[in-house]
Amino acid sequence: MIPRRQFLQSLAVAATAPWVARAAKEEPFRLRYVLSSALYGEMPLDVILPEVTKTGCEAIDVWCRPHGNQREQIVEMGDDAFVALLAKHRAKLGVSTRYPLGPLGLGDEMMWMKKMGGGIIVTGSGGPKGLAVSELKKAIQGFFERMKPHVAAAEVNGVTIAIENHSNSLLHHPDSLRYFSEFNRSSHLGVALAPHHLHPWIEQLPALIRDLGAKQIPFMYFQEHSEGIAKKVAKEIELRQLPGFGGGLDYRPVIKALADIRYRGLVEIFMHPTPRGIPILPTVPEITAAINRSRDYIERCRREVVA
Repeated sequence: MIPRRQFLQSLAVAATAPWVARAAKEEPFRLRYVLSSALYGEMPLDVILPEVTKTGCEAIDVWCRPHGNQREQIVEMGDDAFVALLAKHRAKLGVSTRYPLGPLGLGDEMMWMKKMGGGIIVTGSGGPKGLAVSELKKAIQGFFERMKPHVAAAEVNGVTIAIENHSNSLLHHPDSLRYFSEFNRSSHLGVALAPHHLHPWIEQLPALIRDLGAKQIPFMYFQEHSEGIAKKVAKEIELRQLPGFGGGLDYRPVIKALADIRYRGLVEIFMHPTPRGIPILPTVPEITAAINRSRDYIERCRREVVA
């Protein structure tokens, strides 16, 4: 016999469960922003970290050279000093972007991220590049074979490896991303989705987001294609990489797709200056204002497409 109190408690739980599930399903869709340290060039972390909250972000993405040097700053100051800086500015570490290490060289960084409390490591896939579409499936299968011990290490260290679909790399063509989704079985490996590298197929972006699904995209850039990515142009043209600065990409279908898959990963407003390693604008207030202008545009789009 079940005691009367336990029986009544079980009835209460049963009655509440559908309401909890319904409330979770009806929770308004929100975007989780992370701030890239590279937007501030090689400015000190003590200057950048106060901007995390000012830009509506929940964490910092720490970049290394040649795009920034904040990861090198941490090595120089030591982990304890970095943790103290995070506490001072009420910020947290969310992402470490480590392209120079590649997907097979993240061992030490994964252990460091575990020490810092976990998070995401963004890197590229490496080659081979320029493969015919017919060769992609086999090549992606080979990539997953090579990644097995590294994914196991990510699971042990409680971190997620996010592979960017970078131009001139294996993971680039939309079909390579779909094959990635087909073969990936780990929640500790995913795609760092970069729309600007999908420029030749940009009309496929909303459908590609739905094809991948939320589990395959732990991280996404909000960055547009611009000729200013690769060469020196007028600052106005270079800034068109930022959402809402006239680059031409309508983010409403993109955000609708993210809402449809109930996306819970991180998003990063981003652009590349030329040359690399310099701030996108001369001063901290100007950079932060540009990020907030982009975020305001993104949030307007979100309100338009999400009921």
